Amino acid sequence: MDGAAKHLPSRADFRFFLAHRVRYVELDTQGIVFNAHYLTWYDEAVSDYIRAAGWDYQAEVKRTGADFHVVRGLVEYRIPLGRKAEIEIGARTTRIGRTSIAFQPAVFAAGSDALHATGEIVWVLTDQATRRPVPIPGVLRAMLSAFEGRDFPAP
Repeated sequence: MDGAAKHLPSRADFRFFLAHRVRYVELDTQGIVFNAHYLTWYDEAVSDYIRAAGWDYQAEVKRTGADFHVVRGLVEYRIPLGRKAEIEIGARTTRIGRTSIAFQPAVFAAGSDALHATGEIVWVLTDQATRRPVPIPGVLRAMLSAFEGRDFPAP
């Protein structure tokens, strides 16, 4: 899979949103959001999303010694954003594998179905001592399944 969206998501596809207002510092010389900021927004939205689903990220890292690493970050641009744009970054789980989780972030105009960008973020759970992938815990799989209202069966 190349990561590109098979169909464009709509606002209704997401249960979680992070509100943001575009700041001057996020603009490039063309007066639109510089591309690297989308990945920062995606990271923040996915991190808040997983906490909203019930995962105590820091406590689990401390307890297990395993942490997630981003292995893929994809941004697909649709409509440019300018200064002071009010946006909402949606995040959802699209796939849970043996050691990885794929998320789809999407940027919408606040309170609107206007899709400005989408993409994909893939995390791999890694033992921090060995730097080797480890299985996604069943409890996290269950939390994300319950939060999304769909099943993510173990492979």
